Amino acid sequence: MAEHSEAPHVVGGVDTHKDLHVAAVVDHQDRVLGVESFPTTRHGYRLMLTWMRSFDDLQRIGIECSGSYGAGLLRYMQAAGVEVLEVTAPDKHDRRRRGKNDHFDAESAAHAAFAERHTVTPRSRDGMVESLRVLRVCRKTAVQARRIALQMIQTTIVCAPDRLRDPLRQMTRMQLIRTLAAWRPDLTAYREVEEAYRISLKSLARRYLELHDEIADLDDMIKAIVKDLAPVLLEQTAIGLNSAAQLLLTAGDNPERLRPEASFAALCGVSPVPASSGKTVRHRLNRGGDRLNRGGDRAANSAIHIIAIGRLRLDPRTQAYVAKRIAAGNSKLEAIRSLKRYIAREVFGIIIRRQNQINQSQIAA
Repeated sequence: MAEHSEAPHVVGGVDTHKDLHVAAVVDHQDRVLGVESFPTTRHGYRLMLTWMRSFDDLQRIGIECSGSYGAGLLRYMQAAGVEVLEVTAPDKHDRRRRGKNDHFDAESAAHAAFAERHTVTPRSRDGMVESLRVLRVCRKTAVQARRIALQMIQTTIVCAPDRLRDPLRQMTRMQLIRTLAAWRPDLTAYREVEEAYRISLKSLARRYLELHDEIADLDDMIKAIVKDLAPVLLEQTAIGLNSAAQLLLTAGDNPERLRPEASFAALCGVSPVPASSGKTVRHRLNRGGDRLNRGGDRAANSAIHIIAIGRLRLDPRTQAYVAKRIAAGNSKLEAIRSLKRYIAREVFGIIIRRQNQINQSQIAA
């Protein structure tokens, strides 16, 4: 192993930006060999990889922001068979000492990748989980836009002339939307207040209906992907479509990077950490995530909390478990904390087994 570690090689680091990536290379003794800039195009990625390999055997690359500006570079390097690490945080001491510019950031990424500190294995972004993520982001913005459209309809009706407002008072939401969408205002009379209100309300109602249909279509696609990725997950008590989708996103297309499963629990913010003092011996939830995500995944934590509360209401085994923990002297919150940890273990096991099945079927094909 010592001879292998001393073999000549180089390690790359990349500071990513929208239009230009800055790359640095260090040798097997962590000395900077060069810094260069490349465009954020496929041709630029190819030039970067060729440039890095021109120094020596390229062992790995550290990339900042692999989930945003560096996503394209990540996919290219993974397709080229290069080991990629995501650099999660710059060295604050080094930044205070040297200052900040793109060259320093690229060198810091290379040093971090060389030492494998402040680095994690990034999510791969070439599978169905990435498709699920993109569709859920689109759905979230559509839901927000639909909510805004409804709020604007309600606000506009409050200010509308009485002749328009009075017939709309007793309608349900969808009755109101469909009534407004069916209006036929005089588009040539937009200078008149009443017609301007009619045009505005009709436009907002049609916008709401279009977004409503868009969200329904996205829901069908998201449900189909979740069923393909983890049908067993949806069969478990109190695990709904949204919770299952979020936990799949947290695990990613390559959940094996989170082994052991305690890393997944820590990422979800449900791993226990000691919180004892004096004669009191207890644990609390680790809200800070782990080395894979310093801030933790709040959405995953919320999904596991929803599952836990649902099982407390619906699952006799969960009710018996919590009652047992309370009888043993734990508070209800501590019992729920333990329950969340078990849910994280259960979910991760299901996701890993399904991922192994998908990988085996791909190999067989």
